[in-house]
Amino acid sequence: MVAKTSVGDFMVPLKDLVCFRPEMEMLEAIDLLLGNRISGAPVIDDKQRLVGMLSEKDCLRLGLSAHYHNIRGGLVSDFMSKNVQTVDVSASIVDVTEDFTTCHYRRLPVVDRLEEDKFVGQISRRDLLKAVTSM
Repeated sequence: MVAKTSVGDFMVPLKDLVCFRPEMEMLEAIDLLLGNRISGAPVIDDKQRLVGMLSEKDCLRLGLSAHYHNIRGGLVSDFMSKNVQTVDVSASIVDVTEDFTTCHYRRLPVVDRLEEDKFVGQISRRDLLKAVTSM
């Protein structure tokens, strides 16, 4: 891999991602996860800022709420993970690859720190493997 290659060269851009809004109903979000065969997605606000991530694990908490508390719904904002590790769009592919070898995440949201942390895409382990094979 070439150190000068950035995350922006290999990430999946926002326009190609399934994203959620904080005010979306959880059952609708789960349907989107299942329908798109994905295990999680970013949650963004009206200004395209990342406010959280919603994963299958987060969604399972809705199932437990339904079972234990007879609560069958809720908003994405009630169940999403709010403390999210991000990567800057200009970060080196090598640095991000090193990060992925020590964290348990399969994908990380990409933000543009020069644009007030605007959410611009997502980078995954698979995207990094594509970077390896293209260099």
